[in-house]
Amino acid sequence: MQKNIFIFLVFLGAALHGQETTYKKRVLETTEVDALFSYYSQDGANAAVSGGDGSEELTDVTSTVIVRLPMNDDDVLTLDVGISAYSSASSSNINPLDGSVNERASPFIASSGASQSDVLAHINPTYQHSSDDRNKIWNANAYFSSEYDYSSLGVGGGYAQLFNEKNTEVTINAKVYFDSWNPQYPIELRDGFFDDRVMGTGTYAPSFTTFDSETRNSYSLSLGVTQILSKRMQGSLFLDVVAQDGLLSTPFQRVYFSDKEDFFIEDFQLADDVERLPDTRFKIPIGGRLNYFINDYLVLRSYYRFYTDDWGVTSHTASLELPIKISSLFTLYPTYRYYTQTAADYFYAKEEAVSTLDYYTSDYDLSEFNAHQYGFGIRYKDIFTNAKLLSFGLKTIDLRFSNYDRSDGLNSYIFTFGTTFVR
Repeated sequence: MQKNIFIFLVFLGAALHGQETTYKKRVLETTEVDALFSYYSQDGANAAVSGGDGSEELTDVTSTVIVRLPMNDDDVLTLDVGISAYSSASSSNINPLDGSVNERASPFIASSGASQSDVLAHINPTYQHSSDDRNKIWNANAYFSSEYDYSSLGVGGGYAQLFNEKNTEVTINAKVYFDSWNPQYPIELRDGFFDDRVMGTGTYAPSFTTFDSETRNSYSLSLGVTQILSKRMQGSLFLDVVAQDGLLSTPFQRVYFSDKEDFFIEDFQLADDVERLPDTRFKIPIGGRLNYFINDYLVLRSYYRFYTDDWGVTSHTASLELPIKISSLFTLYPTYRYYTQTAADYFYAKEEAVSTLDYYTSDYDLSEFNAHQYGFGIRYKDIFTNAKLLSFGLKTIDLRFSNYDRSDGLNSYIFTFGTTFVR
């Protein structure tokens, strides 16, 4: 009898042990849906479309839906789909002459023509697989976006390895983008242009040639290490290597030369050329994050990045965020970000470049400047999802506002609203 009981207990223990070893917590327990909305507005007086002089007024409205689907215990499929619609005084002046008959052509007045607005749509699926012990994570992703004059197709993948009881994580990711232009040159540089309103000394006859290439390729490799340093502190370091080739110039951004005569239609100066930039670029950003848990109500999050490239641009970015938990459901997010950069070797203000140069641009994004960004946000988070919408529970609501001020006169603000629902 005792022998039979012993055998029964041995088999029972083995069965229970087998159940324990085969049980796995799902990577994602249930479907999650993020709905995101943003409104962006900017203004300035250095529009690249009109050679570094003109209105930079722009508004952009973006809506994005991100769905995370658990495929099984180990795999998660994420679908990121969005659409962005913008209206721009600057881009409208690709053709400043296509507005109504009562509009005067001027770099500071938006044309009401077709180039004033555009729509960008994108889709970004990602598939992620985790090992049984959750210490190894693989991912593969794709990307496609399209707008009137530009389309992009990308693929990528990555791997993450966790060590030291998940206190250390090392990641590597690689991505490749194959982009295509549908070049929209300034109206006065297109074949067959004629307008009897042209004013200037002599005859307007720019020595303009179209670009041979209409493609742009980008390749990136990202390395990262995240480490829990103590019970209160976590840090991470990252390094990116980015290489680009192809048409890196923007076909509709004008340049005016100091050694050429000026020609106008009304108040709008006609282009001497468009920007010409090298067909390769190599970029290296390197930086890190350090987060410190001060107490149950306060966390300090810091970030720094150094950037350099072979076009002569060097930049520094530093930011601080101080989440303040004011209750079990609400957290406040004051933020500050500082940015500074040197000018690219090929940047020239309006009418500073000469026609004998190989490369030139009057895009102030490649000029020397510094910028301050101030932000504030509030988050509602309920892990129990007490609020319901149909069969989905409301997990988070995020409201954020940021104001951006650049030393060259560009200023902007962005308002974002986001929600997360779980099924």
